[in-house]
Amino acid sequence: MLRTLALAGALAGGLASQAAADLLIIAQSYRTGPYANNGIPTADAFSDYFTLLNERDGGIGGEKIIVEECEFGYNSDRGLACYLDNRDRGALAWSPLSTGTTYKMIPHTMEDGVPLLTMGYGRASAVDGEVFANVFNPPANFWHGAFAQIQYIKDVTPGNDLRGMTIGLVYHNSAYGREPIPTLKALAQKEGFTLKLYAVDHPGKEQGPQWDAVKADGVDWALLWGWGVMNPTALRTALKVGFPMDRVFGVWWSANETDVKRVGRRAKGYKAINFHAVGTQFSAYNELNDHVYFAGKAAGLANNLGTAIYNRGLLTAAIMAEAIRNAQKIHGVSKITPQMMRD
Repeated sequence: MLRTLALAGALAGGLASQAAADLLIIAQSYRTGPYANNGIPTADAFSDYFTLLNERDGGIGGEKIIVEECEFGYNSDRGLACYLDNRDRGALAWSPLSTGTTYKMIPHTMEDGVPLLTMGYGRASAVDGEVFANVFNPPANFWHGAFAQIQYIKDVTPGNDLRGMTIGLVYHNSAYGREPIPTLKALAQKEGFTLKLYAVDHPGKEQGPQWDAVKADGVDWALLWGWGVMNPTALRTALKVGFPMDRVFGVWWSANETDVKRVGRRAKGYKAINFHAVGTQFSAYNELNDHVYFAGKAAGLANNLGTAIYNRGLLTAAIMAEAIRNAQKIHGVSKITPQMMRD
């Protein structure tokens, strides 16, 4: 299902004529299913940022930005279908917020010369731009995340010595969850700790056996690489088996305030890494208030402002917007193509 967001004002001219006159971005989203809790604020923020640019600045370089949502329910095949069904419409860039979908899209977007922005997810090896010339994953990828978690544990361990320690990875059994395993194995060999792996199948509503094993194996730290309903389920189950909450350590996709709120005060001590700021203490929020929220133009209920996931959606849109601006400068035209956007 393709859901159109009216970001450029009235749709009097119809979608086809408007898309031809302006710059198009198709946002793969999942407002339904077990990952909707994360997908909704991200999609709202992404839309709200471009609404701000359209309402405040008249778009970018004089061109209004049209954002259309393609709902795929975090199903990788449906996510790929969003791209294949719309690949000829000239959408400037894609950002699916799904590692599994990213893996499926990479061959097609590279063949088409279309940029793929996978900020903090997707294929970590895409950091090699000489191989993956159309795939971008700033400002951090999963290898960075795994290293940062181990480095933190090392920093808070007496003597900075991890030898003899057991570190467990409780991970979403998908391309996303498996991404850090090679890095963690290499770090285990280097630092002398034992790595234990605990796969949790989609969507992650049942984790009793995994956390029983974590407790039985004498795990010192449990790294949580979850998404959607898996995150609060993991925290509740860890508490149930008596695993200390201050030794559960999430990656940035397990750093969602809503997930922790579901557990309540019992989540005290849980920590997660992140690669951007949270909160609403930024001038952009003043602008969003004036031109989007108070103007009644928000994509959703505006009830997740300042949260990690909402701010991540804003950051994704900001990176994409600045890429549009830079492409216009590089090529000296306002109506850029996806290939110009890549530049």
